[in-house]
Amino acid sequence: MKTTLEARTAPTLAPSQEAVYLGAAPDRVHAAPGRIRTDAHRRSSDFLALTKPRLNLLVLITTLGGLYLGAPAGVPLWVLFHALVGTALVAGGAAALNQVWERDTDGLMRRTRLRPVPDGRLQPAEGTRFGLLLSAVGLIQLTLGVNLPAALIAAVTLGSYILLYTPLKRRTWHSTLVGAFPGALPPVIGWAAATERIDLAALTLFGIVFFWQIPHFLAIAWLYREDYARAGLPLLPVVEPDGRSTGRQALLHAALLLPVSITPAFVGLAGPIYVVCAILLGVLLIGLSVEFARDRSTSAARRLFLASISYLPLLWSVLVADRLWF
Repeated sequence: MKTTLEARTAPTLAPSQEAVYLGAAPDRVHAAPGRIRTDAHRRSSDFLALTKPRLNLLVLITTLGGLYLGAPAGVPLWVLFHALVGTALVAGGAAALNQVWERDTDGLMRRTRLRPVPDGRLQPAEGTRFGLLLSAVGLIQLTLGVNLPAALIAAVTLGSYILLYTPLKRRTWHSTLVGAFPGALPPVIGWAAATERIDLAALTLFGIVFFWQIPHFLAIAWLYREDYARAGLPLLPVVEPDGRSTGRQALLHAALLLPVSITPAFVGLAGPIYVVCAILLGVLLIGLSVEFARDRSTSAARRLFLASISYLPLLWSVLVADRLWF
């Protein structure tokens, strides 16, 4: 029998842990099958969350758009498969490594504190191994299954996102501009997958996504400025709380986006239907950016954010459709 002191000091253990603690052989300790399946499902869900699947979907849409625009007659199915899967793996790996790197700041923000690594459901080493594995497999797949230019652009995307944008995010608000660079490369990956080159047409696709990201992200940064301040991240709404610079930057890049968005018509990618739609969408985005720059209210920022997440899929859809007819 346990003594009173032993009974009071014995650790509180789960049934399987208690069996090991009392000397049972590990191979005799069995969890219920349902519990094993549940835990495996939860861990799988956590690893999936590391890849930021919703953001990854937008990456794949722009990659597919670039691929189609580069080869409207189509590409072999294996090229399409390897281009999309390889890009998804690299993007997922980059997202996982980013979350591992930012686990401390993520843990301080309400919107990110329940991510798998800051919440403790996954260890940093697990996330790092997972991110490196996805990235390596994706780059190999793009190299062997697609072509070297597509793989090189994907490697630049990964390196600039992890080695430049992620550390700069703790140092300067200019990280927003730096982060827009890798964020604008997926359509170039698709273009290179279809054409095996980077030319002026590919750069116009890059420019559209680059300038679009700034008003989109600044609207998010304004909505969550208290969260970013709590984490000590020097984004523009944090370092200049009155929001004037945030509004000006959002308006400036929305205005620059308008002429850039019509350049596909000058490089043979689109016709007049696309130009009209691009102008209408651009004017709408500029109008909402003006409202945000003037009011700097939460409602104005939310309207700009919602318009921005609609803008890119709509513009891309019109560009692809017009390429089909043009």
